[in-house]
Amino acid sequence: MIHKGENLHHCSVCDKGFAIRGNLKTHLQTHTKEKPHQCSECGKRFSRAHDLKKHKLLHTGQKTYHICQCGKSFTELGNLRTHQRTHTGEKPFCCSFCGRTFLRAGDLKSHQRTHTGEKPFICAICGTSFAQSGNLKVHQITHTKERPYPCTVCDKGFTTPGSLKLHMRTHTGERPFLCSACGKGFTASGQLKRHQECHMRDTVQSSPSEDIGVVVASK
Repeated sequence: MIHKGENLHHCSVCDKGFAIRGNLKTHLQTHTKEKPHQCSECGKRFSRAHDLKKHKLLHTGQKTYHICQCGKSFTELGNLRTHQRTHTGEKPFCCSFCGRTFLRAGDLKSHQRTHTGEKPFICAICGTSFAQSGNLKVHQITHTKERPYPCTVCDKGFTTPGSLKLHMRTHTGERPFLCSACGKGFTASGQLKRHQECHMRDTVQSSPSEDIGVVVASK
């Protein structure tokens, strides 16, 4: 008879204990990187059958968990519960450093790196490290020269969505950054800042306290 809390099966790598042998077997795959369960649709592999089952829902489009407030549906119960917090305002994950709260545990973990300075995502080519995986992905493009964000007008490629958005203004003529002194518009905030320095030089002698502000055009 196995009593609650009794761990009879121990991992030979890290000595973690398990009450059920099957759980130990699954745990060992985290060390061996073995992924015996393969998706027949896309070939992606998983260490646990349960993870494969959840993954297959992405192919079938089946969303069995529904939320009444907005009618949105989810493939996993955990995702539904997380989404519900956007309605209730609940943020159960609290930063022990500054007290800031978050919807998701992953968001808290990412935030805490701003306090600890941890940068676990390392570029395999140059060794530069990053706190966020997304920042590493953007950095790696500097090595591969990949430009995954193409302009739909002229087919010019860009490394980030922000760069593409800025470029698109050359086609649309959009100038959302307006000078409050003369009304001239600019495609980027940096251009506006340089322009305002011209006004400052012209007015500093006659009205040194005059405030030259920034106005962002409403979209």
